[in-house]
Amino acid sequence: MTHTRADYPLAETQPGAVTGKHGKALPEITLDAVLAGEVTMEDLRITPQALQAQADVARDVGRPTLALNFERGAELVEVPQDFIMQVYELLRPGRAKSREELLEAAATMRDTYQAERIARFIEEAAETYAARGLFTFRF
Repeated sequence: MTHTRADYPLAETQPGAVTGKHGKALPEITLDAVLAGEVTMEDLRITPQALQAQADVARDVGRPTLALNFERGAELVEVPQDFIMQVYELLRPGRAKSREELLEAAATMRDTYQAERIARFIEEAAETYAARGLFTFRF
């Protein structure tokens, strides 16, 4: 389903379509449900579908860069936090020691987590860092 500017904000225009990982819809997440122990952290986590819906809206209003960021975010939902932080640290200028180190992280994103857009982003960073000489540990 493609969303448009008319769907924004999704939580107000389509609250039943906004769901957590276990399928609980936004109207089901109430204070009473939380107090009854019927809502877990997984019900509150963002989903790839919600991020893709936000990307659709962003693209519809002429914000393609923001849309791409939402799509990359959607790919990261299932990637373990410790690996995300490891890659984040590598992407800081001067932290990766070589182009190959970044390309290895990109390959893991692509092959293990099916995060194609993130992999391309890391590969682009590897090329930029190589061109600018940012692999030397500077700090």
